[in-house]
Amino acid sequence: MVEVICDTSFLIHIANNRIKNLATLDTEIGSIRFVVPDTVITELQNLAERPDKKDAALSTIQYIKPFKTVSLGGSFADEQFVSLVKRRGGVIATMDRELKTRIKNSGGSVISVSSNRIVLESSKV
Repeated sequence: MVEVICDTSFLIHIANNRIKNLATLDTEIGSIRFVVPDTVITELQNLAERPDKKDAALSTIQYIKPFKTVSLGGSFADEQFVSLVKRRGGVIATMDRELKTRIKNSGGSVISVSSNRIVLESSKV
């Protein structure tokens, strides 16, 4: 089973939008499990304090309750993701273009959403 580390932007997107291939994702790219770093949960809790982000953040917090939570150390999620991928490779789920590029340039793979479908982008290394 491949653990896919999720960032805040990805989780908000899948929790608040209809994703066409989410139910069949395991058969499309193999057995995966979405994992949520504790820093992402903190980010979501902070977003829930903002009136313009409150509804999306709260629905995302509810959505991720069954997901495994991990501690990657540090306080800035993007840096944790890049460091993790440099150390041991892996798959990061994000909607952030800059982070996608950094992950792929560090030898990792990225899962994101395009046209309401989850897609896997391989590393450039």
